[in-house]
Amino acid sequence: MPDLSVQSAGHLPVARNWLRRHSIFRQTRTRIWIWYVGLILLFLGSALPIIYHALSRQISDRLREEVVAEVIEFREELALELTDPSQLRAWLLDYLANEPTEEDQYFIAIFNGQFLGASPAKLPAAMQPGSPLMAEWQRLEQPTYGEQDVDDPNVVRILYYAEPIVIAGQVQGVFLTAYITADEYQEVQEAMRTMISIKLLILLVASLVAWWVCGRLLRPLRTLAMAARSISETDLSRRLTVEGNDELAEMARTFNDMMDRLQQAFVHQKDFVSDISHELRTPITVIQGHLELMGDDPEEQREALAVVSDELGRMMRFVNDLLLLARADQHDFIQPEVVELQPFLEELYAKAKVLAECDCQLELRIQEPLTLMLDRQRMTQAVLNLVSNAVRHTPSDGQITLGALIEPTINPEGPDLLKLWVRDTGEGIAPADQQRIFERFARAASGQRLAEGTGLGLAIVQAIVTASGGRIELVSRVGQGSTFTLVLPVVRPSAEGPDVSPPTASSVLEPGA
Repeated sequence: MPDLSVQSAGHLPVARNWLRRHSIFRQTRTRIWIWYVGLILLFLGSALPIIYHALSRQISDRLREEVVAEVIEFREELALELTDPSQLRAWLLDYLANEPTEEDQYFIAIFNGQFLGASPAKLPAAMQPGSPLMAEWQRLEQPTYGEQDVDDPNVVRILYYAEPIVIAGQVQGVFLTAYITADEYQEVQEAMRTMISIKLLILLVASLVAWWVCGRLLRPLRTLAMAARSISETDLSRRLTVEGNDELAEMARTFNDMMDRLQQAFVHQKDFVSDISHELRTPITVIQGHLELMGDDPEEQREALAVVSDELGRMMRFVNDLLLLARADQHDFIQPEVVELQPFLEELYAKAKVLAECDCQLELRIQEPLTLMLDRQRMTQAVLNLVSNAVRHTPSDGQITLGALIEPTINPEGPDLLKLWVRDTGEGIAPADQQRIFERFARAASGQRLAEGTGLGLAIVQAIVTASGGRIELVSRVGQGSTFTLVLPVVRPSAEGPDVSPPTASSVLEPGA
């Protein structure tokens, strides 16, 4: 019989992990909802005592106005109707008997320091003759408004206004109007209970709506998570649907842009690996074939070794070009130094004449000596790569021209521009290929290599110029030749010494600058 206790113990951690991962309290939607409901409860809980206090204050103010108004009315009638001061006692009793009162309202008359009567006649215990409050009223000699809390649920609080009756300079009595607030406060409490019930109902409806709204607002995040889980190296085509212009829509657009870049990077990586495999396969096959067929004849061995050495040299150049491109993004790829421009250009021209198999010309449009900051080695490599490219596409009776000029900047805050160009009268480049030739292992539209070599020369030129803060301009017509122009910002040595820091990405010139 299996040990069920052991099996249960083994399943408990799995169950706990599943509950921990799928717990509703770990969801962002739930945490937002809890914060929302908690804030509403906090505000409602804070508002209730404020509302209760405000309503109680309104009751006190209203009753105060009423007791004062009743006393003023009593004073006016007393002045009009009492013609004989000796009749004050009888007049007070008549007033109490005939003047109507509202619910919870009391008229009380005190004559010669003693309780005379009240309307209604039955007073609450806190206001009856002999009570401390009645004793206080009997001693009043000034108009007085007061509030007295009473430990009686049928009274709660007494609000009163007392008016001493002064005749011939002597206090003959006191008339006061009083209200008990039990019924008023009971109405306030009933209103508060109704308000709490309505607010709880509203909170319930608002919570349900908030739960639904949170789920709807966070739906793009769930879609993003599903899209991220569905992405693989073989399928990078999944994109999010963008709706609106809020932060979630911006996140979806950013995700789609990221996927576009990733897809392009994977495609380039796949093509890169494919091209590397193709480029290395040929020399390896040549080397392997010559070594397998090499016999014992010394002359045959020398010829085979010469071919092997040539292929190994080509592989070494290919690998060096790849390493150079790999370093293009490093901060020390460009190392500027102080360069005298005219001697540097004449040196480039001397090297270009050695490479050129046709007429090579130097076209300098610089009138005065100029000192600036350049990476001499990298710029020499870029220009000679352009010359080599021109040589491959220019017939022996054609012409290659190396030129330079300084162009003042249009922007007052921007640098002047150094333009270096290599112009040939060769076969030219088709418009469909003019943007593609700067890619690594670029091929023509027909699928053939655009030129002999590793296919990395123009990509290296592009990397050097971009890292130097410049750009490349190309003008070419099929059958008439091409002109490659390197447009670089002129950086002069500072007074404190040469600034050898490479240009930042933000200093790269945009086309048309």
